[in-house]
Amino acid sequence: MDGKFPVRKLAVAAVTAAMYTALSYVAYTLNLAFAPVQFRLSEALTLLPFLFPETAWGLFVGCILTNLLSQYGAVDIVFGSLATLIAGLWTARCRNKWTAAVPPVVCNGLIVSAVIAYAQSGFGPAFISAWGVNILTVTGAEAVLCFALGVILVTALEKSGVAKRLGARAPEAV
Repeated sequence: MDGKFPVRKLAVAAVTAAMYTALSYVAYTLNLAFAPVQFRLSEALTLLPFLFPETAWGLFVGCILTNLLSQYGAVDIVFGSLATLIAGLWTARCRNKWTAAVPPVVCNGLIVSAVIAYAQSGFGPAFISAWGVNILTVTGAEAVLCFALGVILVTALEKSGVAKRLGARAPEAV
C-alpha cells in the first residue's frame, strides 16, 4: 500500500471536519443550528461517508467543534456528536446514495431530538411528548437536507469526477 494513501484519507477527513464546522457556524449566526427545527446546511455533508468512509470521523470532529456552541451543553457535545458518528459509520456501509441518506435522518431524529427534549423537560413526565414533537421537527429538517442537498452533493461529486480523483470507494449501482 502506498504510504500517501493514509495521509490522503486523513486529509479528506480533516477537510470534512473543517467544512462541517464552518457551515454549522454560518447556521449558528443565522440561529438555525440549535433549535427544535435545526437547519444546518452542513448536514448535507453527512452523506460523504457513502463515498469516503473516513469522512465519518471528520464529521464527528466537526460536530464536536460545532456543539461547543450549543446551549444544550455537555449532553449535546457528547450525544449529538455521537449521533453524527453513528450515522457516518452506518452511511459508509450503505449501498446506494438514497439509502445513505437514511442513517443521518434516523440518528439525528432519535438522538438529537432526545437531547432537545431533555433540555426542555428533563426526564420528567413531559419528556416523551417533547421527544415526540422534536422527533418530527428534527427528522423533517434532516430529511430535507439529506435527501435533497446531500444526494445532490454526492451525485455532483460522482458526475464531476472529483469523487474518483479523491479515491472514493466504488458504490454498487442503484
